[in-house]
Amino acid sequence: MGIAADIVIILVAALAGALVAQRLKQPLMLGYILAGVLVGPFTAGVTVSDAHEIEKLAEIGVALLLFGIGLEFSLKELRPVRSIALIGAPIQIVLTIVYGYFIGQWLGWEHIPSMWLGGIISLSSTMVILKTLMNQGMLGTLSSRVMIGILLVQDLAVVPLMILLPQLSNPQAGVSTLAFAMLKGALFITLMLLLGTRWLPHVLKIIARWNSRELFLLCVTAIGLGIGYATYLVGLSFPFGAFVAGIVLSESDYGHQALSDIIPLRDLFGLLFFTSVGMLLDPVFLFDNLGDILFMVALVALGKGVMMGVIARSFGYRNVVPLAVALGMFQIGEFSFLLTQIGFSSGALSQSNYSFVISATIISMVLTPIVSGFTAPLYQWWRRSSKREALETFNLPDTSLKDHIVIAGGGRVGQHVARVLRQLDVPFVIVEAGHRNFEKCKGAGLPTVYGDASNHVVLEAAMIEDAKQLLITIPAAIVAQSIVQHAHLIRPDLNIVVRADGEEQMRALYDLGVYMVILPEFEAGLEIARQALLHIDVPVHQIQEYTDTIRKELYHPIVDSADDLHEIWQLKNAREFLELSWERLEDDHPMVGHNLRQLDLRSKSGVSVVGVIRDGAFVPNPDADFTFASGDYVAAIGNAAQRQLFKSLKDSTLGYGIS
Repeated sequence: MGIAADIVIILVAALAGALVAQRLKQPLMLGYILAGVLVGPFTAGVTVSDAHEIEKLAEIGVALLLFGIGLEFSLKELRPVRSIALIGAPIQIVLTIVYGYFIGQWLGWEHIPSMWLGGIISLSSTMVILKTLMNQGMLGTLSSRVMIGILLVQDLAVVPLMILLPQLSNPQAGVSTLAFAMLKGALFITLMLLLGTRWLPHVLKIIARWNSRELFLLCVTAIGLGIGYATYLVGLSFPFGAFVAGIVLSESDYGHQALSDIIPLRDLFGLLFFTSVGMLLDPVFLFDNLGDILFMVALVALGKGVMMGVIARSFGYRNVVPLAVALGMFQIGEFSFLLTQIGFSSGALSQSNYSFVISATIISMVLTPIVSGFTAPLYQWWRRSSKREALETFNLPDTSLKDHIVIAGGGRVGQHVARVLRQLDVPFVIVEAGHRNFEKCKGAGLPTVYGDASNHVVLEAAMIEDAKQLLITIPAAIVAQSIVQHAHLIRPDLNIVVRADGEEQMRALYDLGVYMVILPEFEAGLEIARQALLHIDVPVHQIQEYTDTIRKELYHPIVDSADDLHEIWQLKNAREFLELSWERLEDDHPMVGHNLRQLDLRSKSGVSVVGVIRDGAFVPNPDADFTFASGDYVAAIGNAAQRQLFKSLKDSTLGYGIS
């Protein structure tokens, strides 16, 4: 069967490797590489007959990977962290290339392989980092946004590295050759932006009108690979052209549909690429040189991690962010496999160099979840041992605060809460460690303490000992947990409400003894659903029962695990057992024209009428002789069954025995 048999072998092996990786909570990519090792020429058993042909097919996978990155590219994602992404990331790449060159020289490599090593280790792994962040419940935090911004620029840097490194590898290629290659690339990008942005979206629009999903997928694939092949014919990189085509299509109205359609095809051919990488890894070489490979991993991790942390700190990020970035982005990335393969096929890297880099890359990826997991304990240790910060306060009352609310985090959420409390004349103080947010709070005249809320001295400045409640609006999970622990050291009985971004983070916070954890995305989803149900005239009480049930399903499995938390939850949700219900009386309602004595609602339905709104005026606790009229809004209190019985009165025929 030839290559068909090889593809079948690879797919079956990749499935087995992916299942192992999923079981170990590792990216599937590592499972594909493992599958490549097992079916490669260096291991016994079932072996692919023609690895070279598989490598040719893998080139399509590389082109589709970069095509997908182009489709996903958006400057909007860089706006919150644009400074560190657009300036810090290029600085990091250049510094890492220089650092990698000296590592190669230290290991005894020649000049050209050392240059390639620098370019290869300058990239971090998007797949591994995103998987790690998801497993840790860190997606959506400031640390994750910083890392994703840097990763996006690093992924974009693959394209110029693919152009520059082969040119630099050729000793005869002077500045003119390099400049010509860059000129061709710039000219191609210019033509694509001028012509492609006009013609390609128009082509997709025509295809989309025919409502053929298959034809649309074929068109998208042909555009990506066709433009990539055109760039290859003019002497540029095949994947480079596919990447530019993706960027052009991302700006069209059909960019999202193109991306969703191309993802399965991209993943399938990407599987072939990562498997082909594993087929070139020699396990014997790995074990024979394990000490030297681990030494390389240690050098790369230490130097790159320090660079990442220093750059994050230099761009104004404080608290846990530099540490999280350093411990999360030290590894070598998946696109380094691509650069390594290009360097090997061009002769710039020897088989020994190739095996060294591939082995080090895989090991660094496997270590990422472990090393990143030390972020929380290291940050807490550092906060305990660090020197006290100079405090700056603004607009605090001259007299000591008492029974006030401390808001940890002066961002948008914290400021919204503060405005509500100020309107209700509830005393509060904000604690904010970011200078920009601190200035905004000052500008709004809000009482604010500048400092880290996980610092004992800062909490004392906010008078946490006399506070009634602590609200933590900071989205960073590690910071929130640290604040809770320090606050409980001062006030073990303090009522704490925390914002969280996922169930794992919520569980961890409940384990620390917080009173309530709020999931903003979950609550937003419930409110959107509630508004939709109100619009289609679903009864309010049914909507309330639905939202309460959904909240129980999410929160109760956690709260039920601890008796104390279960008791608190029951007290907080007592309204489910005794709740107020409003009923508007129409002309034909049985209560109209009768008083409470005649209706005898308490004995018949169990509810008690506690108020009536008539003509805009509120009548509290109406007496037994109060006669109801059309248009009244009647407030009755009781449990769910009693309230439902009261509401059903309008459909009855005075079956309550009116005397």
